[in-house]
Amino acid sequence: MSKRLLLLSSSRVHGRGYLDHAEDLIRDFFTGVSRVLFVPYALRDRDGYAAVARQKFQALGFGLDSLHEAADPTAAIRQAEAMFVGGGNTFRLLNILYTAKLLLPIRQRAQNGMRYMGASAGSNLAGPTIRTTNDMPIVQPPSFEALGLVPFQINPHYIDADPASTHMGETREQRLREYLEENEVPVVAIRESAIIHVEGEIVTLEGDAGAMIFRRGREPEPLDPGSLIEI
Repeated sequence: MSKRLLLLSSSRVHGRGYLDHAEDLIRDFFTGVSRVLFVPYALRDRDGYAAVARQKFQALGFGLDSLHEAADPTAAIRQAEAMFVGGGNTFRLLNILYTAKLLLPIRQRAQNGMRYMGASAGSNLAGPTIRTTNDMPIVQPPSFEALGLVPFQINPHYIDADPASTHMGETREQRLREYLEENEVPVVAIRESAIIHVEGEIVTLEGDAGAMIFRRGREPEPLDPGSLIEI
């Protein structure tokens, strides 16, 4: 079966509530699904996180079960109609999935057509590795290897450099160029409210903001909403 992915840069944008900016896409993406399995491991307060996600999904017309409440998490993944992996700290998320031996079952289901939605850390997880996350490594997972559902790295929350800024630290662009000095896999850097939508082999940029594609040996390429993402 074809992969079906919806990968959000973030779950919130300025001035709007949780997932409000992506409501229409989420409804369309989960059409025909009655319940979504939520993965809350990127935050420490899993109960509170699940409550927020449940309230939103119920308002959108979907039931939501949280993986951390499942008696048998592996079985819950195998039986899930669809999945949403929430944002937070990507290192913590990946570490828990490795420790609980849940990464492979999620990869198998998503590769075989289970609808997978991610936000921020959940979108990072869809790439080959988490090497282009913005997060601090508060824990050390056994590996940086992630789900590998798309053939490019993802950098959520991409911020363009402000030429008027007096800040002397590295810009996001500089950090992604450093990544490409050591790695060959391209990076799709998505701005706030940008969304990567995958239907089989077709990958498009949705949402209200653009993206930048970083490739080794080439200048970054801007990408407008509605464009195909071709690596």
